Amino acid sequence: MRRTSFLLAAVAALTLALAPGLAHARAGSSSSMGSRGAQTYTPPPATRTAPSTAAPMQRSMTPQQTPQSGPALAGAAVPSRGSSFMAGMMGGLLGVGLGGLLFGHGFFGHGFGFLGFIGLLLQIALVAFGVMLLVRLFRGRQQPAMAGGPNMMARDMNGQPRMGGGGGGASFGGRPPMQPIAISPADYQSFEQLLQSIQGAWSNHDLNALRGMATPEMVSYFAEQLADQASRGVRNSVTDVRLLSGDLAEAWAEGDRDYATVAMKFGMIDVTVDQSGRVVDGDPNRPVTATEVWTFVRSRGGRWILSAIQQAG
Repeated sequence: MRRTSFLLAAVAALTLALAPGLAHARAGSSSSMGSRGAQTYTPPPATRTAPSTAAPMQRSMTPQQTPQSGPALAGAAVPSRGSSFMAGMMGGLLGVGLGGLLFGHGFFGHGFGFLGFIGLLLQIALVAFGVMLLVRLFRGRQQPAMAGGPNMMARDMNGQPRMGGGGGGASFGGRPPMQPIAISPADYQSFEQLLQSIQGAWSNHDLNALRGMATPEMVSYFAEQLADQASRGVRNSVTDVRLLSGDLAEAWAEGDRDYATVAMKFGMIDVTVDQSGRVVDGDPNRPVTATEVWTFVRSRGGRWILSAIQQAG
């Protein structure tokens, strides 16, 4: 009986230790989630702190735009049915005319026989084709030509390249254009403070505090992850958070919002305990390190809050 109880306890402990979501259960649970505005599905540039490409978003409330493709986007002319039909008819009539030459009836034929009738049709077709070319030429001069293909970088009024993925800074899919912005030392201090405060609120299961430091989308993900911990009967605690290194990947403005994506390497004590207080993951005496890419957002003139977390590749 005692041996059976011991085996059951060992199996329970092993189950908790190997359960998904316990290892590295800090805020975000080692996943990539959130929104980066128009850059949500564009990988942020690599930095010294995160030299590899950040993991793509696994969860986001930002709809993914599907860029248009095809000859029209590349500036290539799309043949119409009328022009295709006209080209086919011209080819057929030209063949008939050449046949007349070979059989000694002349290109247009003689008299009003069959080949003479074909020659008349050919003359009418040539006149119609010439009129069509003139109409197209006139319309083409009225429409502005497309400068370059879709991969040409858009530029602002000063001739400088704009920041952005895909459209090179131009408005895409109805979204406002993106413009690079400067980040001050005070902004970097805010990012570090948010890193520490968010991990602290996460450890305390304090959703009210998280609501003041993150977007509603990120708070919903945090709430879901904390509820998952509660259902497992465990609690994750992240303490002694220290920023070891960090640098800016990109910063830009979209309409009345500013975004900043920052790569951060930080140390911490990351421990998960069960309801009895027994450690089931992590070491309370040994700090661990993590490298993540955090994106912050603010209304113009407001304060920064967290809008996305991505794992460094």
